Amino acid sequence: MTPSFRTDAPIDLPALARAGHGPGCGCTLHARRRLGGALIGSGVLAAAWPVAPAFAVEEECKRSVATKLVPAAQIEQAASQQYRSMLQQASGKRALGPQDHPQVQRLRYIAQRIIPFTVGCNERSRDWKWDVNLIGSPELNAFCMPGGKIAFYYGILAKLQLNDDEVAMIMGHEVGHALLEHARERMAKTTGTRLGIEIGAALLGVNGLGKAAADMGGQLLTLTFSRSDESEADALGLVLAAKAGYNPASGVTLWEKMGAASKGAPPQWLSTHPSGKTRIKDIQERLPRVEPLFAAAAKPDRHFGPPALKSAS
Repeated sequence: MTPSFRTDAPIDLPALARAGHGPGCGCTLHARRRLGGALIGSGVLAAAWPVAPAFAVEEECKRSVATKLVPAAQIEQAASQQYRSMLQQASGKRALGPQDHPQVQRLRYIAQRIIPFTVGCNERSRDWKWDVNLIGSPELNAFCMPGGKIAFYYGILAKLQLNDDEVAMIMGHEVGHALLEHARERMAKTTGTRLGIEIGAALLGVNGLGKAAADMGGQLLTLTFSRSDESEADALGLVLAAKAGYNPASGVTLWEKMGAASKGAPPQWLSTHPSGKTRIKDIQERLPRVEPLFAAAAKPDRHFGPPALKSAS
């Protein structure tokens, strides 16, 4: 590990990464929303990035008509600005994973395998400037902001000792939220059409929008995702990960680890979401549908381990 990389830094979440959790939540596992080496970290999308065949499970890609009430481009631009601000904060605290860090390479490799399958689900993702980074915070946290801005916190990788398949389950889930545009949908349903349109502009500081701009932070922080949103992202995430060559059955072990980490009580970031036992049951019911995708998928040619646990002194 690079000695100068901190893994215990307090990092503020961007507003759009907090939106799914309500005020005060410090973890995001459910926020709303080529690649290859340095291209991921720089957010540059190579023109030659391969596009995967049409999505295999169409029903997992249906989006609410409410998403049309809020401009996607404005939300994505706002997310990009907030994401950059977070990275600057992390860098200033020596808590931004360097490109040669093994966990950064791991996250970007897994993302590189998942992202080609996103276009078949949401055409907008073809133009997203995907970015994947590691944040040196001990929190159990990971998110994908609108427009493909992904971050994993060191704590979730280290404390849960996640294997590659489990990391892919989390990443698929978070990317699923972005593809299904759940943030856009929630914002439209929460604020209404007019305010929803103004919110996108207010996030970017465009024009004098008066009270809409003043109330922006509060609106974002009180947005919550429904249980159906979470179930949709779980289902889509399983498909994405399976088609990328990661074992969907690892979703079961992932949620077993989540349950153990919470010591039987649901963590705050799970307060509005299906319980771990419910998710395990749902995953087990979906496995017969997604296991053939995994069986037919090209498998990863690189494998990584979780961060080494610190020995007690």
